[in-house]
Amino acid sequence: MTIPSEIPARIARFAPTVRVVHALNAIGFGLLTFTGAAMYGAPGTQWVGRRDLVRNVHVWVGIFLLLPLIVGLASSSGLRDDFRRLSRWSAEDKRWWFKSKRTEVRLGKFNPGQKANASFTLAALLALLGTGAIMKWYSPFGDDWRTGATFVHDWTALALGLVVIGHIYMAIRDRSALDGMIRGTVPSEWAATGRPRWYSEVIQASENDASDLGDSR
Repeated sequence: MTIPSEIPARIARFAPTVRVVHALNAIGFGLLTFTGAAMYGAPGTQWVGRRDLVRNVHVWVGIFLLLPLIVGLASSSGLRDDFRRLSRWSAEDKRWWFKSKRTEVRLGKFNPGQKANASFTLAALLALLGTGAIMKWYSPFGDDWRTGATFVHDWTALALGLVVIGHIYMAIRDRSALDGMIRGTVPSEWAATGRPRWYSEVIQASENDASDLGDSR
């Protein structure tokens, strides 16, 4: 796709609120991973003392992990727009899973892998929150509930950890996409090539804004 000369070399991809929420979630997940590993005595965590403090940090970080997302959705139209985009699947998205057809697909702002990752991550976090609450406040629950909650919590945490590692790996491989989350902008060429449908939306919005500005003069 040819990039019009009037389009800047970089275009906005993520609003500041989106990037802050993403960063806070990353920090929170990092704390949960470390404290969870420490409670299980994972290799490299033997030096960690004050196990009660570690356990309390794990519990309260887990409880409040989704708070930045909730506040962000309530206050940021940019985050709400991204949330809607991540939750909607098009016929083009379905075709993307077939590698032989990927060159024919006009992707929107997010590719299907990112959408699947976001859906799984949110579902996993909700599952971890629910099972973690049962493990912490276990008195009202029977042995079967507590055993089941522990099993689901542990394996969901492991699965989520693997998904996050994959997410980080893919971000490192695509530096432009990573730059979009860090700086908020991406190269126009990257958008035109990798996210043509979203790029067209940005171009159209820019042209409409310019037209409205011209009409107001």
